[in-house]
Amino acid sequence: MKSIFSALCLLLLAASALRAAAQINPYKEGTPGVTGYRSEVLSEVIVQEDKFTRLAEAIPAEKYSWRPSPDVRSFAEVFLHVSAANYNLYKLVGTPPPASVDLKGLEKSTTDKAKVVATLKDSYAHAKTAIKAMPNADLEKSMDWFGGKNTERGILLFIVRHGAEHLGQSIAYARFIGATPPWTEEMQKKQPEKKDAPKQ
Repeated sequence: MKSIFSALCLLLLAASALRAAAQINPYKEGTPGVTGYRSEVLSEVIVQEDKFTRLAEAIPAEKYSWRPSPDVRSFAEVFLHVSAANYNLYKLVGTPPPASVDLKGLEKSTTDKAKVVATLKDSYAHAKTAIKAMPNADLEKSMDWFGGKNTERGILLFIVRHGAEHLGQSIAYARFIGATPPWTEEMQKKQPEKKDAPKQ
């Protein structure tokens, strides 16, 4: 009886953990210590991190070197490109990449799934730290940007847009190899089964 109770408790804990992992919602849960525009950006970054990491974990390891054509990035390269951007772009708003991270050639450094996923997660931890460390007063600071001018507010917007672009690319890749994004799979499971239409 004791072992059955213990097994049930473990099962409930595991189910709760899975639900928590599947329901990241910074818009509802908030971003403690971060307010205003930075909070909005941080929320988007948290959602992107969740989707990128869950998608990266869902792609089979043998598909990490797959690419739809020879002239575009592979799965691994897309995930590592996003990681490199998370380290490189936030230096523009005051947080340089860690000295321990070798950004030169990071994009093509490995196709090992575990290493790619770990790099992706670490880069998002860096991104969130950078947003939290940035003072609201710096948002209107101006800098040179592609032959023109931009503010740090605009840089954050660019970073979010850049991540969204590559998330869409990764989803398209996944669909191409027959993989369904985990969040879509969850939604499909929640939908009631469609009953056959009555014959007329």
